[in-house]
Amino acid sequence: MNFTYEHLRQFTIEILKKIGCSDKDANIAADVLVSADLRGVDSHGVARLSGYVRLWEKGRINANPNIRVTYETPSTAVVDGDGGLGLVVAPFAMQVAIEKAKTAGTGWVSVKNSNHYGIAGYHAMMALEHDMIGISLTNASPLVSPTFSKERLLGTNPISVAIPANQQPPFVADMATTTAANGKLEILQRKNQEAPLGWVQDPQGVPTKDANGVKKGGALLPLGGDRDHGSHKGYALGAIVDIFSAVLSGANYGPWVPPFVAFLEPDPNPVGEGLGHFFGAMRVDAFRPADDFKDHMDTWISRFRSATPVEGQEKVLIPGDPERELEAIRIKEGIPLLQPVVEDLTQLGEKLGVSFS
Repeated sequence: MNFTYEHLRQFTIEILKKIGCSDKDANIAADVLVSADLRGVDSHGVARLSGYVRLWEKGRINANPNIRVTYETPSTAVVDGDGGLGLVVAPFAMQVAIEKAKTAGTGWVSVKNSNHYGIAGYHAMMALEHDMIGISLTNASPLVSPTFSKERLLGTNPISVAIPANQQPPFVADMATTTAANGKLEILQRKNQEAPLGWVQDPQGVPTKDANGVKKGGALLPLGGDRDHGSHKGYALGAIVDIFSAVLSGANYGPWVPPFVAFLEPDPNPVGEGLGHFFGAMRVDAFRPADDFKDHMDTWISRFRSATPVEGQEKVLIPGDPERELEAIRIKEGIPLLQPVVEDLTQLGEKLGVSFS
């Protein structure tokens, strides 16, 4: 079943206003959330809306936060999200990084006391319209075992980098540091499908195809899946994200990061405040003239796009191509939602007095 972007966005706004968000915050959060569906990252879109509401019901999300800068230099800052929706805290912090880059050339912001912030790419892409390179990182619920471990100590800890071009679309990398994000498992669970080997291990550390493996006490695996395929590199990338996002800001890190699901309680002895994020904005003309750089990005993208594909593949992709192409389709044809998601949103709307139909 397909729904228009504006329908899903307006429904999200109304739901968020019902839990006490201001008009401004509800609009910002809805933009972030539904952009995920529009770009094909269905695991981070409206399917997560009821999860945010449940966290609010448990008192773990502040619908009216006092988001503020608590420490800064000309090019750096720490932002306290005051327990607010990460969907609102993150754009605030990224804007701080952009404003600092306007004067200092670069801006770097680490965030504490926040929550799940949606897709990393949305925040990194905020820099593009300013002829800046944007960087977006966040830590997340501990569902990932480091290489050689059975313990869940890291989150999926995504990295996104957005780089402007001139005639070509921007380069937008947006990826988890695990072989697959947990939301991908949730989609497989809704479809009653197995997970590929290399995504999950069981509680004994043995690879499994069970899409419910994490729910049964197993763990997600770092990018690479196992040591022979480079999982130590995925582990290192996830660790870097955790340190930049949380150890640097004063947020919780590692196994102390609060779970996204409301039925699991946060650690009673936290080492910090909330989730952590990290943002960077780099003014291109702090390095070379912006048009010169963007022309060369066009050359870079064009050359890679024209690379000879292997047999059976139509073309070589540039990071950001699949999301951009799907966005163009979904803005015209609508956003498809699985039936379990439709039912969940319908029930959420009935509970809060907002019609989903």
